Amino acid sequence: MSAVVVVGNGIAAHRLVDRLHHHGHRGPVTVLGAEPVAAYNRVLLPSVLDGTLPARALALPGPPEGTVVRLGTRVTGIDRESRLVHTSDGTGLPYDHLVLATGARPRIPAVPGLLTEAGRLADGVTPLRTVADCRRVTGGRVAVVGAGVLGVEAALALRRRGTRVTLVHPRPYPMNRQLDDPAGAILARGLRDHGIRLELSRQAAGYAPGTLTLDRGQAIGTDAVVVCAGVRPDVRLAGAAGLAVRTGAVVDDALTTDDPHIHAIGDCAEEHGAVPGLAATAWHQAERLAAALCGVRPPPRACVPVTRLKAPGLDVAAFGPPGASDAVEETVTLQDPARGGYARLDLHGHRLVGAVLVGYPRAIASLSALGDQGLPVPSDRLAFLLGTPAERHGPVELPDDAVVCHCNNVTKRTLADSWRGGARDAAALAAATRATTGCGSCAGAVRDLCAVLHAAGPRREPAVAEAVR
Repeated sequence: MSAVVVVGNGIAAHRLVDRLHHHGHRGPVTVLGAEPVAAYNRVLLPSVLDGTLPARALALPGPPEGTVVRLGTRVTGIDRESRLVHTSDGTGLPYDHLVLATGARPRIPAVPGLLTEAGRLADGVTPLRTVADCRRVTGGRVAVVGAGVLGVEAALALRRRGTRVTLVHPRPYPMNRQLDDPAGAILARGLRDHGIRLELSRQAAGYAPGTLTLDRGQAIGTDAVVVCAGVRPDVRLAGAAGLAVRTGAVVDDALTTDDPHIHAIGDCAEEHGAVPGLAATAWHQAERLAAALCGVRPPPRACVPVTRLKAPGLDVAAFGPPGASDAVEETVTLQDPARGGYARLDLHGHRLVGAVLVGYPRAIASLSALGDQGLPVPSDRLAFLLGTPAERHGPVELPDDAVVCHCNNVTKRTLADSWRGGARDAAALAAATRATTGCGSCAGAVRDLCAVLHAAGPRREPAVAEAVR
């Protein structure tokens, strides 16, 4: 029986422990979490920020029986020769396999005043990485620095709670790493329609309590500054242990570092030159590593990664890694600026290489299904994008373990089992599984699954089970 020690207690670590149990791992499993609270879903922090969810609602299910979770425990070093993990309370834990799931740290730009001379965050300045960070954002005026995915979500969340929000971004449009010019312009218009003041192609140049100064001398009155300027993989522990580190801790296809007894997953891991940056990717890495450690066949890689804006009322998604243009054989574009709609599909051999969509929620759900399975996009591209019934692809066509609600990592099997257990509509499924309670983009897929289960009927339980599998 091999002893597994996991450093970190985020969603990647949580999923790893769950899947180790699923695959029959019988050795001791110990999780070391630096935060003094149980594991929770950081993806939903904007819902805490806007007040729609209490912090306790982010809690993830408890670990499998027999798992030892030590909260508020900081790892001080790794003795690779003796295979020991040293902690801040002076203990040493032996391991056969050590998994680094240390995540990432927020990047604080070099703007005078954001940090004190001692290197601490100034009063009124906070990143958005933990539940405690959400509690620090107070006042009726807030400036958000950085309009990537998290910055946009934070700005919208603050606006929903009635805060006056200014969003500052150095690029011409928000989410510039994921979107192209037309999609970015539509998103910018949508943010303004929500009452958010945009300062685009501008940079923060200085901060003093109550005022954020921009690069052209403009002063913005603010009660707080939320910094959403990206993250850096937390590789301090890996580097101190002498493991190979570039942007993240370098791992191979088996998610193993250059030490065969040490692995890395999530935002601290660099696989094939890339760091995940997406919760779904980290979650999938945890699945693969758990299978490998238990000697079972790992699931295939997700074919096309997807970035979704988790914000009610704004349907925005980007599929595929940046810079995949060399593989594109066909590009399909649909523009409806009057209604705030835009879609671009990049295809190779009728299969998805990349895509950008704004305002087409059913197409977003359908592309997630096709991209995960590497299936071809239907030949009637327009019908597919518009979500007409003949070309609709939903959760029914996915395997049991396919994730339908990415915010809460709810699979199709979980939804189907809950339906059979009595949760017979979307509201009941939301209460039972939390699906749709994040960004809401999976609501259509959940309703579609309900319709299929209802059509099969309670007396055709075997057929229902087969239909959703």
